[in-house]
Amino acid sequence: METEGHSLRSASCVDGGKRRVSYYYDPGIANVDYGEGHVMVPRRVAMTHALVSSYGLLPDMKRLRTRPATESDLRAFHGASYVELLRSINPESYRLNLDQAKTRAEERGVGRVKTKENGDNYDNPVIDGLWDYCLSYAGGSLAAARALACGESDVAINWSGGMHHACRAKASGFCYVNDIVLAIQRLLARFRRVLYVDIDVHHGDGVEHRFRREPRVMTVSFHRYDGVFFPTTGEAADVGQGEGLYHALNVPMKAGMDDEGYLNVLFRPIMARVMEVFAPDAVVLQCGADSLSGDAIGGFHLSVKGHAACVAFLRSFNVPLLLLGGGGYTINHVASCWCYETAVAVGKEKEIPDDIPYHGYEHYYKDQGYKLHYAVDKKNGRKDVSGLEKIKQDALKNLSMLRPPPTLLLQEPAGGDINVNDLYDNDYSNPKRRREEDDPMERLHRLCGVEDLKGFFTGIGRRKKLGQL
Repeated sequence: METEGHSLRSASCVDGGKRRVSYYYDPGIANVDYGEGHVMVPRRVAMTHALVSSYGLLPDMKRLRTRPATESDLRAFHGASYVELLRSINPESYRLNLDQAKTRAEERGVGRVKTKENGDNYDNPVIDGLWDYCLSYAGGSLAAARALACGESDVAINWSGGMHHACRAKASGFCYVNDIVLAIQRLLARFRRVLYVDIDVHHGDGVEHRFRREPRVMTVSFHRYDGVFFPTTGEAADVGQGEGLYHALNVPMKAGMDDEGYLNVLFRPIMARVMEVFAPDAVVLQCGADSLSGDAIGGFHLSVKGHAACVAFLRSFNVPLLLLGGGGYTINHVASCWCYETAVAVGKEKEIPDDIPYHGYEHYYKDQGYKLHYAVDKKNGRKDVSGLEKIKQDALKNLSMLRPPPTLLLQEPAGGDINVNDLYDNDYSNPKRRREEDDPMERLHRLCGVEDLKGFFTGIGRRKKLGQL
């Protein structure tokens, strides 16, 4: 079937074939700390990487060179004054309000922000290394986008990315820089149409707002919505504006969604129609893991396999696919999910065992029985799917109004200004290099025996209990 110059890829069956996959990981992510008690723990990405490595998946992917974004890269979307704030702010200048740093930060959603709903809000704290952190995860998403744009990869992954709430001049929802917007803008230099899909439990508001008037981008968000749950946006009636009318599709759901309702009633039929009508040349999938069962915030009940089925479904269309992280606040569940989705990306999900391999973060998986696929909370799952049919019909009705723009002829050739030789880290296969990159937990695990580690962690727990730490 042809749609406006695009051939429609069929997803009538799951495609288990191999793909050329690029993978980004910056070991510095393990050192980023939002502060004691904060639910956002960037170390979950280090845990994911360690699990991916322990399952032997790294040789199936080409490692992207770790290279931070530049200030100019960030200004492609974010305002100059906001970028300057992120570059200059630090805990000391914020605490002392040097040059009105505290005042300027809080006006931009950074630091302690007072809200009518919740009083003081510390969602986006001023942390050590904030600027480097933003450059790191944004650089990863841009590198992944370049790998797709130059035709070197079919799938590109950056689990440290996916910060969908950040606005042009304001931080929001643990997100300072919107790497997704930056990546999509980069893809638009090569591809005629880019589809953005968001399976985080929260509405992808920052991305939708940026492209609400853009006919070359379609945003689709599957999220929890009740008018109160953050960010309180994403009603079905929000469909874009101007030339981008009906290029925003929102699928709002109540708490308790499980695999059956999410996948079979909503995601698969809706996304099959989206792929048919919009016919994208590239897809960006934000894989927020807070929609998993057992998340500290989310309230949905998807299994790891259910969540990953969304990845597999979009992968089956054989369209360049960018996979990004996002939310997820029970960190062992997050790592399990993103590791399995990495296996899905390379076509090896049926080959990896359920037992968590012995590695540096193994003790984090004790509560899930050291299994990749942990038990799902079925007791609190949604039993009644009757209301979901209306949600689906509302979405399909909005899709019926979509009129794709005519085929565009882009001036930039495949690859554009991308130096392919500079894109990949060709030295990563060196075992010595890999050992040097291990985070402290991995090094501790490698240098100590099992019994020594058990004694070490047991001793710390005992001392904490006695108030000695």
